[in-house]
Amino acid sequence: MPALTSRQLLVLVLLTLVWGLNWPVMKLGVTGFPPLTFRALVLGLGLPLLGVVLVALRVPFAVPRAYWWPLAGLGLANMVVWHVLAILAIPELSSGRAAILGYTMPIFSALLGAACFGERLAPRAWAGVAAAAGGVLLLLWHELSALGGRPFGVLLMLSAAAGWGLGTQLLRRSAIPVPTLTLSFWMTVQTLAVLAVLSVLFEQSRWVVPTPTVWGAVLYNAVLAFGFAQPAWFYLARGLPPVASTLSVMFIPVLGVFSGALWLGERLHWQDWAAVALMVAAIASVLWPSRKA
Repeated sequence: MPALTSRQLLVLVLLTLVWGLNWPVMKLGVTGFPPLTFRALVLGLGLPLLGVVLVALRVPFAVPRAYWWPLAGLGLANMVVWHVLAILAIPELSSGRAAILGYTMPIFSALLGAACFGERLAPRAWAGVAAAAGGVLLLLWHELSALGGRPFGVLLMLSAAAGWGLGTQLLRRSAIPVPTLTLSFWMTVQTLAVLAVLSVLFEQSRWVVPTPTVWGAVLYNAVLAFGFAQPAWFYLARGLPPVASTLSVMFIPVLGVFSGALWLGERLHWQDWAAVALMVAAIASVLWPSRKA
């Protein structure tokens, strides 16, 4: 597993901060507001920003016709499944625990890579997966009784994580000859179209004028969580092996747990602190440079 470059490390740190703090922000945004509509507003505002970035950097928008269907498959696994299922799960769960369940994604990614793509993982990669799994279990320790009463939310978030894990594997193996920002733009167009249709079909009767809190959450998501972090993730996912790129962001749910405790008053236990050590071990297992022969 290669060491991160200085640019990848900087992107990873910023990505961790933005996505980690976003979990309580999303929880506030969907409290009393239709979740699919919330996500559609976020992508609707974020898409033009992403387009401006492509124009400013002179990144082409065009994708060869032969790659349209492969691009649709990438968009389905990487964004549509994740954005739809995760935003529906968040109202059912605390923000910190939603983050933990969402970031079981590295476990799904590693297992899918080994089972479906014949990946041979180094022992320390499996140790990282085990540490991440242990951290998830510890962080869920005091939530088991609550989660038992909300199986739908748990199922939605775990399904979203599995889809994202598969998407990460597919993205790493993608042969589409276009820049990552171009892929991100068109996958966003696809996801926005799906969210717009679903929000009209299932939430139109619940539409209300967004409060200032909702607008604040929408803007944070559109500009930072989506406009910056989503392309940043695709940049890391295409440039690193799947296990390295996924386990390397495992500190995000830890930040989500503690920011949720600070902002929303969600209670912390000793298991939360112990999980921090396991998450750091999971990160180190893939980021620590291998000793050269």
